[in-house]
Amino acid sequence: MKIVITGALGHIGSRLIRELPSFFPEAEIVLIDNLATQRYCSLFHLPERASFRFIEADVVTADLDPILSGADAVIHLAAIADPAESFRKSRLVEAVNVRGTERVARACLRAQSPMLFASTTSLYGKASSPYADSKRKGEAVLQRLRGQGLRFVILRFGTVFGVSPGMRFSTAVNKFCWQAALRQPVTVWRAALNQKRPYLDLGDAVGSIGFAMKRGLFDGTLYDVVTTNTDVAAVLEILRNLSPRICVECVEANGMDPSSYEVSSRRLLSKGFRFQGDLRSGMAEIVRLLQSASPQNPLSFPPSVVAEGKLQRESEAETDPRLREDDSCEMGPKHPS
Repeated sequence: MKIVITGALGHIGSRLIRELPSFFPEAEIVLIDNLATQRYCSLFHLPERASFRFIEADVVTADLDPILSGADAVIHLAAIADPAESFRKSRLVEAVNVRGTERVARACLRAQSPMLFASTTSLYGKASSPYADSKRKGEAVLQRLRGQGLRFVILRFGTVFGVSPGMRFSTAVNKFCWQAALRQPVTVWRAALNQKRPYLDLGDAVGSIGFAMKRGLFDGTLYDVVTTNTDVAAVLEILRNLSPRICVECVEANGMDPSSYEVSSRRLLSKGFRFQGDLRSGMAEIVRLLQSASPQNPLSFPPSVVAEGKLQRESEAETDPRLREDDSCEMGPKHPS
């Protein structure tokens, strides 16, 4: 069996390529990545239960036909995946996430290979971003090509959290864990504290991909994939139990979606998929792995500013607008874990 994965060295891909052989032992797995994020370490210590081949290539410019020839499935993960940064890189996001997706889809059509497309639950928000818009357009591309015979499945992932060799720390949960473990202020969008959002354990993301491929769910259906819906305050409370001396600092959202929403995975559950991850365990693993980076180190800001989960104001408040009273962001009451 030949499986092609684009964006294979990223946050999801670097975990997927290690677990996919358990779904498809002895498979030939072709890894495509342009190394724009220099995640070379994602190629270290790959499992021996599969045959891997890495190709440094960009889905926007590469000749994809010889790469996809004979593929039994194509998993398309390659994307510019940072919603906040997408406002600054909108043209690049459009090129990679829309044009790149169409090039992969058309190559799949020519190779008669089914395609799994990783999309996002950000599409359910009231406000949009160039990232969310690009994923919506990518989905539309696949739907148009369905009439020409393209077989595909769309998995709309919640905000992914969890550990992988190529993990990133730009999304909420991973970023909070990074900041807490390194004794930095945990920065939260002011309007987001009580927002409910869908989150996805990385193991569940990988499991859903293997499940969809095993079941052959390439009939053009869209599946939402969400481990849990929760608000930022609850995420911070878990973090506070894991790392009690955290400090929370509010920042402006800079155009990001202020809406609160929940997403159901009932369609995927009805197919027999079962979620295994949970937010507390996933966060605990990230914090544990990062703690050795600052063993017993003092906080990187004065200990006097940390009290009862909020940023205390000192004389610096007169000169630093980040420390003014109306910029504070209180934690909710601590509950037994």
